Amino acid sequence: MAASVLFLSTTLLLLLANSFHILEGRLIKPPAKPRFKSNGPYNVAHRGANGEFPESSIAAFKRAIENGADFIETDIGSTRDGVLICMHDTTLDAVTDVAQHPEFAHKKAMYVDEGVNVTGFFAVDFTLQEIKTLRLRQRYDFRDQSYNGLFEIPTFEEYIAVALEADRVVGIDPEIKSPVFINKHVKWPGGDLFEDRFVKTLLKYGYNDPYNSQKWLKQPVFIQTFAPTSILHIANKTKSPKIFALGPADALAQDTKLLYSHYYTDEFLDFIANYVTALSTKKFLIVPMDSSHKNLPATDFVERAHVRDLLVQTATFSNEAQFMARDFAADPEQEFDYFIRKVHADIILTDHPATLSHYLKQKY
Repeated sequence: MAASVLFLSTTLLLLLANSFHILEGRLIKPPAKPRFKSNGPYNVAHRGANGEFPESSIAAFKRAIENGADFIETDIGSTRDGVLICMHDTTLDAVTDVAQHPEFAHKKAMYVDEGVNVTGFFAVDFTLQEIKTLRLRQRYDFRDQSYNGLFEIPTFEEYIAVALEADRVVGIDPEIKSPVFINKHVKWPGGDLFEDRFVKTLLKYGYNDPYNSQKWLKQPVFIQTFAPTSILHIANKTKSPKIFALGPADALAQDTKLLYSHYYTDEFLDFIANYVTALSTKKFLIVPMDSSHKNLPATDFVERAHVRDLLVQTATFSNEAQFMARDFAADPEQEFDYFIRKVHADIILTDHPATLSHYLKQKY
């Protein structure tokens, strides 16, 4: 009897802790967060505000929220011991100081990654404890290097916490990254796959609601991946909206080894529309450029998605002129205006969310 009372008391305290703060011994219900927008265009901070801070760092995520991002985006990988982390590449070389750690020199390896022999320091060969000794650095030499060496690699759960602890509703847009490679090198108890652990992490924090539902508007999330089999694997494991990302038509999908041209067909789009809320592709695959970096006419990608009631996500936008067509005269707001108001993209991934936030405030 006493054990039952203790269990009920503990459960009640946990429920209260989720809804109230304790201030001077009193339970105080925090003010409600402002309502999340019910439609796009959405400002998605690509790996956080990585135009300023090293990508997918806690600092980049927090700055993106300060800059008005609707969502913070990151890629999810795994450590050797199965802890999910925020990391785009399968290797650590480009965005960490791993090369400056002689204690890890023996971990340099060569693996086949999406059909290519890659040599480097692979996250799947490091435990979480080892990963946490590394520090992030800026990927691009032309961006601010002053934050190199200051921030550690966050876990998936740490990334989620940044969104949940924000003073307004902030969505998350995590990607199931390199699932074929990770499932080959990392094994979880009970036969779980990477995709299972990814979804279980989201479920743990209450992400499991359809797009634009009342609960989703309180905890918005998109789940994205370039692997169609990952979409199908998680289809019945979560109600959260999913985004199928498409590569160039002449590239191979990592899981099926089919050319992406197969996935641009009407037949496949009709099929995948039953499982996803949005399609995603790079901006230059929506609006190609010629050899002089001038825009060519837009493709019908957005129209074909919208006719199937699918949103369109596109990437990656940046303030730097080298990432823009010459038509925009190095003005990122001209580029936003073209893709949002003329091409009608719904979800914009940007390295500089403050710039997109300023544009959206002026236009919407």
